[in-house]
Amino acid sequence: MNSLGSLIVRRLAFAVLTLFIISVLISVGVELLPGDLARSLLGQMATPETLAALRKELGLDQPYHIRYLAWLGDVLRWDLGRSLANNILVTELIGVRLENTLFLAAVAAVIAVPVSVILGLVAALYRESFFDKFVSMTTLTTISFPEFLVAYILMVVFSVQFPFFPSMANVTQDMVFWDRLHAVALPVMTLVLVVVAHMMRLTRAAIINVLSRPYIEMAELKGMSSAWIIVWHALPNSLAPIINVIVINIAYLVVGVVVVEVVFVYPGLGQLLVDSVSNRDLPVVQASGLIFAATFIFLNLTADILSILANPRLRHPK
Repeated sequence: MNSLGSLIVRRLAFAVLTLFIISVLISVGVELLPGDLARSLLGQMATPETLAALRKELGLDQPYHIRYLAWLGDVLRWDLGRSLANNILVTELIGVRLENTLFLAAVAAVIAVPVSVILGLVAALYRESFFDKFVSMTTLTTISFPEFLVAYILMVVFSVQFPFFPSMANVTQDMVFWDRLHAVALPVMTLVLVVVAHMMRLTRAAIINVLSRPYIEMAELKGMSSAWIIVWHALPNSLAPIINVIVINIAYLVVGVVVVEVVFVYPGLGQLLVDSVSNRDLPVVQASGLIFAATFIFLNLTADILSILANPRLRHPK
């Protein structure tokens, strides 16, 4: 088996182990949360007999390890079970929410990736110039702000002072594409500002690192322009780290949207995860956590494979 194939096999095996550990940690964490699902469903006036009957119906009277192993066996059969809070199939409950999260991440990625690469190229081309310093200072400031603060600033500016976009990102299945874009404008802007800052700075650093190589000096001695050198010599040889950071940030757009979805009350998987944790809805929490973990692991593996394909030296380390 070649190096790339062995890498994929090792990473897939590690991914399965990681998902198992994450499922255990999530379920243990939910078990340790204060509160009682049966009492939250029946109210404070419920009698002990009614509470005991509901716990037995939901399987909450069984030991933790028995419930976890039963859930794990169902997952291996592609059955995520039913929500304990409303008795709906978890797949039906998650389906629409996951679609909304992927839509938000896709719109942000379509904007953020080309913008960050172009800004990184231009900043590297005119490094130490006013443009380079201004962009670097702006992106560093954006990185320093937490997401919720960026979200609230955008909300104050574009929903209160200048009411161009709604402060609550309400989307429905029957909305047309442009209405959905208008509804998610502020969450997308929040994600783009954070992601572009990371990708732009690392793209600039990767290209400037390549510009110190001897073949770049030879191209300069031949009289090639700086733009030609960066586009045709520096950029292809710095694709591996750039691809890596782009894919990692795309993974962040899918996995790290929980705060943004909660701030803008966006009906995505992150908002569902927060609500399910509050309700101690263990099957939904476990399923959502596994989906987030599997997405992040898969995109990390994709980043490694693309980096190896883009850089022959990684395929032949000797």
